[in-house]
Amino acid sequence: MSEFNSSNQSPKVLDPVTLAVLAGRLEQIADEMDATLYRSAFNPIIAEAHDACHGLYDAVNGDTLVQGKSGLPIFVGVMAFAVRAASTVALERGGMQPGDTWLFNDPYEGGTHANDFKLVRPYFKDGVLFCYLASAAHWHDVGGAVPGNYNPGATECWQEAVQIPPVRIIKGGELQEDVLSILRANTRLPDSLWGDLNAQLAALDLGVKRLDALLMDYAKDVVLMAFESLRKRALLFMREHIRALPNGDYTFDDILDNDGVVDEPLHITLDMRIEGEHLSLDFSRSSPQCAGPVNISRATAVAACYVALKHVFPDVPANAGVLDAVEFIIPDGLVISCERPRPVGGYTETILRMIDVIFSAMAQACPTQVVAHAYGTINALSIAGYKQLGPQKRVPWVMFSFFGGGHGAHAHGDGLSHANAPISTATIPPLEILEAAYPVMFTQWALRPDSGGVGQHRGGLGAVYEIELLEESAQAFIFGERARSGPKGIVGGGDAALNVFEYQQGDQWLTPAMGAKMRGIALKRGERVRLQTPGGGGWGLVTDRRAEDIAHDEAMGYVSSTQSIHHGDAS
Repeated sequence: MSEFNSSNQSPKVLDPVTLAVLAGRLEQIADEMDATLYRSAFNPIIAEAHDACHGLYDAVNGDTLVQGKSGLPIFVGVMAFAVRAASTVALERGGMQPGDTWLFNDPYEGGTHANDFKLVRPYFKDGVLFCYLASAAHWHDVGGAVPGNYNPGATECWQEAVQIPPVRIIKGGELQEDVLSILRANTRLPDSLWGDLNAQLAALDLGVKRLDALLMDYAKDVVLMAFESLRKRALLFMREHIRALPNGDYTFDDILDNDGVVDEPLHITLDMRIEGEHLSLDFSRSSPQCAGPVNISRATAVAACYVALKHVFPDVPANAGVLDAVEFIIPDGLVISCERPRPVGGYTETILRMIDVIFSAMAQACPTQVVAHAYGTINALSIAGYKQLGPQKRVPWVMFSFFGGGHGAHAHGDGLSHANAPISTATIPPLEILEAAYPVMFTQWALRPDSGGVGQHRGGLGAVYEIELLEESAQAFIFGERARSGPKGIVGGGDAALNVFEYQQGDQWLTPAMGAKMRGIALKRGERVRLQTPGGGGWGLVTDRRAEDIAHDEAMGYVSSTQSIHHGDAS
């Protein structure tokens, strides 16, 4: 029991030991909420891949106070916007009340895309709103034209998924069956949705219990003081890191292949200024919002910047203080600040490119502190069809998954091979889980030689995935990037190989006209799809690579003796 319990006078300043203990306990609450969801969810993207997040959020402005270690970093920024969105709507309807939980998937106010359902629960102490508990998780299917909802041909948000504004899913402690009925009617997989929703509610229930226990041990003013202190520490750390960088203007431009509708590249352009302890990220010269679903909301763009900065400065605490040190210049109407109803389903591809340009701009200021580009696409793949359960009954099945690739090299070594995207701490779903759940068989799951960018330190290798359909028929949908422009090296390192998606039609292997985006690929039993994912960019000049490292790579089959210095074509 702490000396600062509810019966004692609160200190004016927290001593370092108490602050450290409270920081650990608060983070543990979020960690346990994460674990509860992962162990309870029906959907493999949550249960196995951990595409979810939990945290504690400020009672006044919704800012992030605490996030767990296993939740997706991209949600740290967007969930603050989500909490604010829910609280704004609640204020119009009588305010947040004890026993309520709000649910919605609005990507324009709450960030990311419509698969990510946000649940926001107010936490009251002594009748006063103390903080918010919130949960975000990727639901498997929520309607729309494409199973799994990564629709590369969407031109409006309604073609992507059902749109749910902030509503009470729990009111006064009671589940709202009418809201649940609407949700279940707008999915191909109602049992999966029901299981995932219950898992998120269970995680919030556990969070409430753990907060109750914490506030039995510590006065609420002490915990509030800890929230404030942790945010101030994050801001202080960020300013110290920024002050250590050389002043100057740094710029970098990269592209998205296309938007899935119009086959023209889209630019993500960053003008970065470092001046003393001030950091400005100006994306004004980026492309305007587009027809297809690679747009993102401003909330998502800010969150992507947060993730990139946390990669560059990993010791900074994970809360809103990171963003307090940064000026964001993101005018309205850009591909990274789109307006409703522009489609946003492929948000993952765009935030990966934002992270890339921040890394490359930062590399000009601090080349030893930044990694080269990672593989730059999650390659969202859906394969969907119907199972016959009897002469009169067919039920839908939807396999949705994302896939790995190589990470960028850095000043201290080669990039990680076959890793997940740097937007998250999620894991690639194991093939055994996917094969057990769906009528598919992986005929190849291997590293892809020569896919990493060359350099003094080599980029990590991408992977080769080949999937055969075991059911009579199905349709496949792919939403990927980096098929036209490979991940970039830094400090003279080479670019990584391009992304390649192929699908089988009889005896022929074909590729999409849009590079790595296509919908409605008709598959028959025995036909396959194949992904060859990019590696990561190289770091430093290839002429500086040690001979023993080259020999090891060739002996292990990571590279061929004829690997070119610059990847202009897919391997």
